[in-house]
Amino acid sequence: MKIFLDTANLDTIRMYNDMGLVDGITTNPSLLAKEGGDPQKTMEEISRIIKGDVSLEVVSTDYDGMMEEGRQLRKYGDNVIVKCPMTGEGLKACKSLTAEGIPVNITLVFSPNQALLAAKAGAKYVSPFIGRLDDIGHTGMDLIKEIKQIFGNYDFKTQILVASIRHPQHVVDAGKIGADVVTVPAVVLGKMLNHTLTDKGLKAFLDDWEKLKSESPSVEV
Repeated sequence: MKIFLDTANLDTIRMYNDMGLVDGITTNPSLLAKEGGDPQKTMEEISRIIKGDVSLEVVSTDYDGMMEEGRQLRKYGDNVIVKCPMTGEGLKACKSLTAEGIPVNITLVFSPNQALLAAKAGAKYVSPFIGRLDDIGHTGMDLIKEIKQIFGNYDFKTQILVASIRHPQHVVDAGKIGADVVTVPAVVLGKMLNHTLTDKGLKAFLDDWEKLKSESPSVEV
């Protein structure tokens, strides 16, 4: 399963990319606004840093606007995936952009029917937002199971990109189901990386080593 980082923070992207943990990036207008500065320069730099797929989102809601923006976003790099909303106009743009060789990520998906239509329109990725479903009393991960089954039944090539991840268990559950990608906020990736028992164990090893050195001066570091 691939791990994408859901952020537009360049320092965070560089840090986790240097660890070899980042297979791709997802962004949206809210994340870019949070970072401030020139969003075009930020998107260009993200596309340069990351070798994998980078999802950049259109802000137009009409077909012509999405097409124009999608073509412009693609100029940032061959790894750019254009994010279009799960609307009729978004699916129409998805079909046309895909035909032009510009891959599309259909975002804001909340039902298996929507995922099916996105796949029919030729999307490379479909992004179900599981955390937001959890927030309103549904079990978001059930949606991933349904999409996985439907896509498997008909051999759709569209990849399931699990979005709105709220905690590490979401990542584990998505992996068990067989989702293609999870996109996680930096705070969740940090929680996946760290564990109190790892810290405790490392401290014990180092303390024992220091004790051994003090008792045996011949021991070299």
